[in-house]
Amino acid sequence: MAGGWARDGAVQEQIDASIEDELARLRARPPLQGESLSECAECGDDIPAARQAALPGVKLCLACQVARDAQRKTRPGAGRRIVSCADATPPLG
Repeated sequence: MAGGWARDGAVQEQIDASIEDELARLRARPPLQGESLSECAECGDDIPAARQAALPGVKLCLACQVARDAQRKTRPGAGRRIVSCADATPPLG
C-alpha cells in the first residue's frame, strides 16, 4: 500500500525499474578481454590459475579486487527515479 501522493504499487514499480536499469547498465559493460595476468597489477602477488581461467583478462588478485570493490561508492542517485506527475495522485481532502 502506497501512501501520500503515490498510487498503490508505485513504490514497487520504482524499485523494479531501478533494478532493471542497473542490470541493463551492467550487461552493457564490455566483458574482460585479453590475456589474464599471472601477477596482480596492484600488489604483485600471484593470481591463481583457477581465477585466471574463470575470469579471462583478470588483472587483480582476489584480495586487491575485494579491496577495490569496498572502496567504490554508490553512484549518485542510484535507486532513485523520477516519477512523472501523471503517476501521482493528490491526497483527498
